[in-house]
Amino acid sequence: MKVLVIWRLLTVGGVNAGWRNRAIYFKKNGIETEFLYTTDHGGLHIMEDVAKVYITKDEQEIIKMIKKNSYDAIIVVDTGAAYKWIRKAKYKGPVLIEARTPELIKLMPHLKTFKRIQPQVIIVPSQYQKRLVSILTDEVPIQVIYNGVDNQFFTALAPEEIHYEHEPILPVGKKIIGWIGRTDKRKNWPMLLEIAKQIKSERSDIEIWLIGGAQSVQREEFAAAWKDEGLTDILKWFPVIHYQQMPHMYAKIRESGGCTLATTKSESFGNTFIESMACGVPVVASNMMPINEIVINGETGLLFRGQNVEDAVNQIYQILDDPHLHGRMSVTARKHVEETFKIQLVADQYVKLLKSIVNEHAHIDGEVCNE
Repeated sequence: MKVLVIWRLLTVGGVNAGWRNRAIYFKKNGIETEFLYTTDHGGLHIMEDVAKVYITKDEQEIIKMIKKNSYDAIIVVDTGAAYKWIRKAKYKGPVLIEARTPELIKLMPHLKTFKRIQPQVIIVPSQYQKRLVSILTDEVPIQVIYNGVDNQFFTALAPEEIHYEHEPILPVGKKIIGWIGRTDKRKNWPMLLEIAKQIKSERSDIEIWLIGGAQSVQREEFAAAWKDEGLTDILKWFPVIHYQQMPHMYAKIRESGGCTLATTKSESFGNTFIESMACGVPVVASNMMPINEIVINGETGLLFRGQNVEDAVNQIYQILDDPHLHGRMSVTARKHVEETFKIQLVADQYVKLLKSIVNEHAHIDGEVCNE
């Protein structure tokens, strides 16, 4: 089987990290995955060793590609323009939709019309996202399939396996808080700066690592505020950390007795949560859906109220100042990922769904041809 995944943005974010894991598992199950993106935002290194990647905005080129490659199924991820390309290519196979954008207003353009394409199913990564999508459409079935993580790759590395010589370098005598993601409005970097300010005024044994943000829209705005607030000593910024180094980054946080922190205002899932937990690193984040679907409060991390800076800092201290709690959460987090988010579990659900849709479509198509 050969499938095409269409998405606008080739980023280093969770959607592509999730699809990388899926594509590897699909291959083992006889499914070849190809990707079409319209814009590269620095994510090519995540995908290029896994699957064939096309990057183009040229409509004629896209139509020609769809016609030429005889895909058994096409999966459209938050790309409203794709329905027109599929129709113009006269593609007759099944179309599946993934709805990943967690904001209703931004999701609307991709779901309000399918431009005479009839999708088989809308796949969402959380129950929260299912509720969101059901507000916009009730004509297509919606199925929840969680993002998966390769817990052979994202795992609790032993000290002798860790690349200590690679950035970020682990400082002596400091506990690390990792904040991973784009420096944009939704990920809420202003709250991170407020947290850093409070911690800096109270303690000297903590360092914060901001991982990512090289291609973010607000990177210059963030950089200016970070310097103006005098936070460059406590908050270290690593705009680009290669995907292959991420397990080592998490391992250093775990070794330090630290945690990861998310200040995000909204998510449809949140890959960094499952990566962090798979590596035995407790998570501190806001107590909202779907984060509380992924992180078990008090077991695999601690959740704070809304966007409350003081409460967030208190939860961080609780984990950092109690080695026994940190150790227990580290073990429970890994077990939780193994039982719920392991790629073999969740990608298998996707494989079964794909195969059933493709087989059913072939059967119906065969009956129509016989008539």
